Amino acid sequence: MINLQLICVGKLKERFYIDAAAEYQKRLAPFCRFQLIELPEERLPQDPSQAQIEAALKKEAAVIRSKLPPNASLVALCIEGRLRSSPELAGLLRTWENNPAKHLVFLIGGSYGLDQSLKKEAWSQLSMSPMSFPHLLARIMLLEQLYRAFQINAGSKYHK
Repeated sequence: MINLQLICVGKLKERFYIDAAAEYQKRLAPFCRFQLIELPEERLPQDPSQAQIEAALKKEAAVIRSKLPPNASLVALCIEGRLRSSPELAGLLRTWENNPAKHLVFLIGGSYGLDQSLKKEAWSQLSMSPMSFPHLLARIMLLEQLYRAFQINAGSKYHK
């Protein structure tokens, strides 16, 4: 069984997001050992400079690295990542199952994304869409897509 971890910068506050995340985490349980880690977003002034944003992203990256298990393969969600269909994501999971790494870790940054160093270290970069979404909604979308990918790999009719 896959060890799957989702590290997110930012905490869900709205009940509808919390409930949706909990539902998909419950649905993932038969397919993987799943762990969700929420990390605080660095505080920035109202109109931060690029230097302030980059400094905050570096601090967030350090905290993310402190939470990574040994032998982890990273998948960074980022705007410049590769767009994949649901069957392609299922294929990515199948490919990873043969990887000697022990953990597959998906990373979702805060409102300013992820530090470039994390993106470079990632085994894969994934984009959800060319459209912009709140990073908190991206978490729910990813959880659903992971569940869908496992369902595709199991041959179920969930994915039509």
